[in-house]
Amino acid sequence: MHYVSVEGLTKSYGIQPLFENISFNIEEGDKIALVARNGTGKSTLLRILAGKEIGDAGKVWVNKEVDVVLLEQEPSFAEEKSVLDNIFFHNHPIINAIKEYELMEEEGDPDKLSAAIINMDDLGAWDFDAKVKQVLSKLNIHHLQQPVNKLSGGQRKRVALAKTLIDIGFEHKHVLLIMDEPTNHLDVEMVEWLEHYFDKENITLLLVTHDRYFLDAACNEIWEMEGSNIYVHKGDYQNYLEKKSARIENDLASIDKAKNTYRRELEWMRKQPKARTTKSKSRQDNFYVVEKKAKQQVVDEQLQLDMKMNRLGGKIAELKKLNKSYGEKILLKGFDYTFKKGERIGVAGKNGTGKSTFINIIQGIEQPDSGKVNIGDTVIFGNYSQLGLVVKEDMRVIEFVKDIAEHFPLASGGSLSAAQFLQLFLFDPEKQYTYISKLSGGEKRRLHLLSILFRNPNFLILDEPTNDLDLPTLGVLENFLSEFPGCLLIVSHDRYFMDRLVDHLFIFEGQGVIRDFPGNYSQYRLWLKEQQAAGNTLPITGTFNNSNDVPLAKTNQQPEVKTKRQLSFKEKRDFESVGKEIVALTEEKEAIHKKLNSGDTPFGELQELSQRIGEVTRLLDEKELRWLELSELQ
Repeated sequence: MHYVSVEGLTKSYGIQPLFENISFNIEEGDKIALVARNGTGKSTLLRILAGKEIGDAGKVWVNKEVDVVLLEQEPSFAEEKSVLDNIFFHNHPIINAIKEYELMEEEGDPDKLSAAIINMDDLGAWDFDAKVKQVLSKLNIHHLQQPVNKLSGGQRKRVALAKTLIDIGFEHKHVLLIMDEPTNHLDVEMVEWLEHYFDKENITLLLVTHDRYFLDAACNEIWEMEGSNIYVHKGDYQNYLEKKSARIENDLASIDKAKNTYRRELEWMRKQPKARTTKSKSRQDNFYVVEKKAKQQVVDEQLQLDMKMNRLGGKIAELKKLNKSYGEKILLKGFDYTFKKGERIGVAGKNGTGKSTFINIIQGIEQPDSGKVNIGDTVIFGNYSQLGLVVKEDMRVIEFVKDIAEHFPLASGGSLSAAQFLQLFLFDPEKQYTYISKLSGGEKRRLHLLSILFRNPNFLILDEPTNDLDLPTLGVLENFLSEFPGCLLIVSHDRYFMDRLVDHLFIFEGQGVIRDFPGNYSQYRLWLKEQQAAGNTLPITGTFNNSNDVPLAKTNQQPEVKTKRQLSFKEKRDFESVGKEIVALTEEKEAIHKKLNSGDTPFGELQELSQRIGEVTRLLDEKELRWLELSELQ
């Protein structure tokens, strides 16, 4: 069944178009992920499809039998009404019966509850109520009488998601579900449940998400929106990256060819007399086509930044017997740890277990109840917090960055200007002179991240850095962080992001228990499921007693990571340098052999070469052994 057709759709804010002349179709059963940079109109396009905005030009046709349901990044509610009234907003006998039953069950009045149960029986509402209960339970939604305007940002997002899922499950035969960043503020268990929910439900889906694992689980095709083009990629995220890379390579080759033709035709144009024949007029028209192609810009989000990091001394950070509680809620309990150079630690755990408090204590923003935090003199923290960008007054993007510094130093001895650094993080020259107030939410997050990195810290603390960042920017960020030589401490629910960057994890399990897990996030989730399947008790009881993080007491076995761990930053550098040294030593060995066998080498030089070839052979054996060790780890 044909759901949606879009032809020649254009939308602009001011002079600059968000998107221009785009066309596409959506069929029943499609599961599509929409990928584009922040500020290119992804959210606006979703709102147009949902009928909440209109385009400047073009046609949008939605099948009259299809209901379009939209989950927005910033959901809107009847603010003064309760969670219950917002979720059950349909005026329908079954919805009203379930609403009354849920209310009476929470209030506990036996007579009213009995009447609600009888009404549920009469209407046959129990099957739908079972779905409702599953959604509310999995999204951890309780206290249904609480007004929505009293909820936190994360609670609001979960209520909006519950409202959406209950809505599409109620008497809708044909639904197009449109979701804008549905996994923001969800913990991993909720995201995994949502993946399973979409897998078993027959849903037609169009979503924007930064969560690569969720994207792969929920969708089977990726649409990349760039200017007036939508590129369709069947398959998973990895396949999309490969196809996009091949497309960019082909485009660059085509542009290079056009540039050569353009130079030749430009010379011809300059030599031609004013009066032209029909044949030369045709060649002139073709010249402008070639010129447009030759001057085309190809955006390739690859960041290579050899930064000159502020030196880290031998002492980085020592945490001694840290304790922290709020009332009866214990967040830290005798925690010890000594950070080492180049460490890349992920911080994970359920909301409310103390992750944000922990990173604030490290930076001195909050104080522990007892214990000591000793920070090295050379440490410069870079803190990317969920609070976002703080600007005293509105200013242009380039002015904001120049207020921090005019140049960014490179390890090679050179530097990047503020404008060049902005371009590396996908702010083109035109966007650099935009006022910050005119940026999209995702662009502001990107600018916030850039402003922290531009200060050149050597200890980066990133608190949910992937929220509201688009996939191209995440690729840039991950490329940068994978080569970052300082310490990394990352708090994130994004499994892909954590898997790519961290060597081990601090798992906050509640009541002051912090487990140091030697592996990445997917390995931890796999181990956790194995422990639960084996019936082992979790979490452990006890805390760490030294910098090697050995639990004092435990009720279950320590994790055994079956998959190989990632290389540390130092090991990655060793692996690269050893490979280069092997090539150089092999070439030197071959050159010595040629001289030894030439027959015209002086006797004195022969003696030196004989000694050197022995040394080269020994060094080659050592380097090859080290390369094999690191290769096995990788």
